[in-house]
Amino acid sequence: MTITLATTYHDANDRLHDQIAQALPTLTRLFDGIAVQASAAAPPRSLALLAHAGVRIGQDDPQQPGGAAQLGRSRRAALNLALQQQAAFLLYFDFDSLLHWVQHYPDELAAVLARIPDHDMTIIGRSQRALDSHPHSQRATELFVNHAFAHLTGYSWDVMRSGRGLSRRAVQAIVAECTEDSISVDVVWPLFLLQKGNFSITDIRIEGTEFETPDRYGPEIVAAGGYAQWLRQIDADPRRWAHRLNLARMQVESMIAYAGPDTHLGASERS
Repeated sequence: MTITLATTYHDANDRLHDQIAQALPTLTRLFDGIAVQASAAAPPRSLALLAHAGVRIGQDDPQQPGGAAQLGRSRRAALNLALQQQAAFLLYFDFDSLLHWVQHYPDELAAVLARIPDHDMTIIGRSQRALDSHPHSQRATELFVNHAFAHLTGYSWDVMRSGRGLSRRAVQAIVAECTEDSISVDVVWPLFLLQKGNFSITDIRIEGTEFETPDRYGPEIVAAGGYAQWLRQIDADPRRWAHRLNLARMQVESMIAYAGPDTHLGASERS
């Protein structure tokens, strides 16, 4: 079964070039096609590297506002780009997280790809160990969203990682009908499919969704005096908490449109 990768790529500080070069041979082997929706600030040398490998690339309009409020639009554009490659199934995954996954857990990635054709949507979440690897400010606020999602739907999924395995018909429905433009597509895409009621959804918890940010912050970790100290600096910064709390608020507010007298939105399939 053919599977195409759809991803978004920002990297304004040009930190991912070497990871991309190392991961591309494995990615081109695992996927039948790769579609990258790049931000206007994506570094040209990495885009050239991707293009040379045969990746289909789209790029955001420089005049388009960026940030969390528009990330859903970019993700939807990545799905639309991948649809042009005629794959029966897709994997959507944020690019920095995917690079970590393919470098550290390639066998796990291959095993997950083999399971994607079993459902219209596979929500790729974190094992307990992978969840615990994230800063407290991220864990606490994202677990809050997961709990709200579970109360609304009855499903205890880790929706706060972006990874989604998708059937072609699920992608077509999302691109055509789901107009959420913000980062809240984390919760809205599964809510949208649950509401439609004729899509099978499951979840899977994996190790490769561990905290990937340290891959590209080596100098900052050294300057902080080590990894543990660097994590403590992250959680000691109230701006980090404010940012994460704002993202959580956006996600939970987006659920309101799907709330009604019956808060369980439909039958689905658990893994």
